[in-house]
Amino acid sequence: MPDVIVVGGGVSGLTTAVVLADRGHRVRVWSRDAAGDTTSAVAGALWWPYRIEPARSVGDWALETLAVHEELAEDPEETGVRMVAGIHLGERLAALDPWAARLRGAVEVAEGLRVTLPLISMPDHLAWLERRLLTAGGTVERRTVSGFAEAAAEASVVVDCAGLGAGALASDGGMRPVRGQLVLVENPGITEWCAAPDPATGWTTYVFPQPYGLVLGGTAQDDDWSTEPDPRIAAGIVARCARIRPEIAGARVLGHRVGLRPARDAGVRIEAEDLPGGGRVVHNYGHGGAGVTVAWGCAREAALLVG
Repeated sequence: MPDVIVVGGGVSGLTTAVVLADRGHRVRVWSRDAAGDTTSAVAGALWWPYRIEPARSVGDWALETLAVHEELAEDPEETGVRMVAGIHLGERLAALDPWAARLRGAVEVAEGLRVTLPLISMPDHLAWLERRLLTAGGTVERRTVSGFAEAAAEASVVVDCAGLGAGALASDGGMRPVRGQLVLVENPGITEWCAAPDPATGWTTYVFPQPYGLVLGGTAQDDDWSTEPDPRIAAGIVARCARIRPEIAGARVLGHRVGLRPARDAGVRIEAEDLPGGGRVVHNYGHGGAGVTVAWGCAREAALLVG
């Protein structure tokens, strides 16, 4: 098995590294940031194919990942994955892609689509992925990468899970940020998630109960690189969520979070490429707003290209 360096330590990079290590590869993850400081750590994070293409592949990746999350949810304190009931307001199965027909227990009610889905505490899940990788013999190194040749000098194969960083590393002009802002508040007793499209903004309003608080969202601002919370947007998020669950209006604010989703105009890129100076890179990036939703499916497809 060839040695592999995975560039990127978010959910896609760590999941891919775990899959490769389980298959016998000697794997090192190079990441500029600690897992808890990556974009992945900011995610809500409900399993749902959101702002991700190509549609012909997303369903298979998402369902494969769903099956893994259902297993991980058997030990939520260890893995950070829980199965939580909730409702997509105004949603109907007929309006969704074919993958939705395979959701177990999904029921259309007057308000929308009621279903139990994985809801992931990303700080806990990323920490579990790192532990899982270390147990399988892999390593994680804090390292900023300026080019794939740097990694190719130390490993036979480089796997590109650099998220937005792939824009520069892979010279991909189609990469762009989609800014997401969240508000974390004290949970007034909400146990189920809720999500609804907001006609005024085109964004999705959502309420996700996490162990560390109630996550309120959100935004989807194309080509916005700002990682500073906007107080005006935060107030709007709380107001929109309070229209769905009035008890949120009086909840104490615990913090604000901003993440930049790694969107790609042509959709997810999973393909192998020979490097000019020798060696090979396998790309796995461009997951937009659904990195955690497709992580295991994409990781396994990328692992097949590693060999």
